[in-house]
Amino acid sequence: MQTHPKKRLELIIEAPALNRLLDILDKQEVSGYTVMPVLAGRGRQGRWSRDGLVGMAGQMLMVVCVTSDHRVPALLEAVSKFLARQIGIVAISDVEVIRTEHF
Repeated sequence: MQTHPKKRLELIIEAPALNRLLDILDKQEVSGYTVMPVLAGRGRQGRWSRDGLVGMAGQMLMVVCVTSDHRVPALLEAVSKFLARQIGIVAISDVEVIRTEHF
């Protein structure tokens, strides 16, 4: 089976910022993404957990998308501007997909 190289972006953000991030992905013509809750983690300021949080404030989400290499620079520029005012993490990795037409 043939595979095709792509880039996977994982973006971790605060839940109230989700729609603004999804608008950026849509404007950058990302063909699809998945949003998942983040339950707990550790960062520069120590451990945290969403246990006991009421409402969306303080809750974190992960947005995962797979895209073509040529889209990454513009996407990262737009996301970087957004994250200048937000809490967030971006990780990029190389992946292989079997249905390249989806990306």
